[in-house]
Amino acid sequence: MEDAPVTSEELEAEATASVDDRFVEELVSRAQAEGLQLTGEGGLLQQLTKRLLESALEGEMTDHLGYDRHDSAGKNGANSRNGKRTKTVLTDVGPVAVQVPRDRDGGFEPRIVKKHQRRLTGVDEMVL
Repeated sequence: MEDAPVTSEELEAEATASVDDRFVEELVSRAQAEGLQLTGEGGLLQQLTKRLLESALEGEMTDHLGYDRHDSAGKNGANSRNGKRTKTVLTDVGPVAVQVPRDRDGGFEPRIVKKHQRRLTGVDEMVL
């Protein structure tokens, strides 16, 4: 039996529930104290987007390889991490340069930011 597809409203509710209000308040107050803008080039939203995307990509690589970064299980294995490459993607908060992990055999196919993808979905929907 197949599960019903998850709606965007359900995804948004789940994401909102997982974000701690105190954490957000602390981020905003620290940004204000440091004179960091919320939006724009180098702003808080751009930095958060970069960190979230890179963290998700690292998680995808770990799933792909089957072991964590610096884990001894990867030594002398058939495939392993092989550095990173920089990729700029256009997001709702502007262009974001992310470090995409690579593997030795080139079989890693990221899902969150696919190969050759330059725009994240939200931006495409805005343009259309």
